[in-house]
Amino acid sequence: MPATETSPIAEDRAHVAKQERELIFPHFNADTAWSLGSTLRAFAIERKLPVVIDIHRFGDPDQQLFYTALQGTIPDNARWVLRKTKVVARFHRSSYAAGLYLQEQDTTFEQKYSLPEADYATHGGAFPINVAGAGIVGCITVSGLPQRADHELVVEGICAELQLDYNAFKLPVQQ
Repeated sequence: MPATETSPIAEDRAHVAKQERELIFPHFNADTAWSLGSTLRAFAIERKLPVVIDIHRFGDPDQQLFYTALQGTIPDNARWVLRKTKVVARFHRSSYAAGLYLQEQDTTFEQKYSLPEADYATHGGAFPINVAGAGIVGCITVSGLPQRADHELVVEGICAELQLDYNAFKLPVQQ
C-alpha cells in the first residue's frame, strides 16, 4: 500500500532527506574515518550492540578505511554491509532512503532496477559520506540491529563527528 503524507514511511523519508542534505563533512580522510568509526564502536560497546561497522571510500578500487565486528555479530553481517554499501555507491542515497522509496512505490529493488537483491540490500544502515565541494566520496555502514536502528546509529555517529545536535537529526519515535 503506497504511503500517505502522514504515514510513518513519508515521515521517515522527509527526515532522511534532511539528514542526507545537511550531514556534510568539511573534509574526509583516513583520520576522519578512524575517529568516526571509533566513536560508533564506543557507542556500540557502551550499549552492548552486536554490530559490524564499516567505512569505505569509493574509488577504483574501493578502500576500506575502518572495520570492526563486535561480540554477537555473525558472518552474515559482513555480507549485509557489502550489499547495503552497494546501494549507496550506486544511488548516492542512504540504504534506508532507498528502501523507504521502494515501500512507498510498493515494489522491490529487483523489479524497479533489475538489480539482484542478492547483491544489493535496501535496508537501513548505510549512509553516504558527503564532503563539501566534493560530493559523495564513500559510505558508513552498520549491520546487526533492526534496519531503522542501524540507520540511526550511523546518523548519531556522524552528528558526534560533526559536532551537531543529534536531536535535530534523529528520526521521530514511531507509534
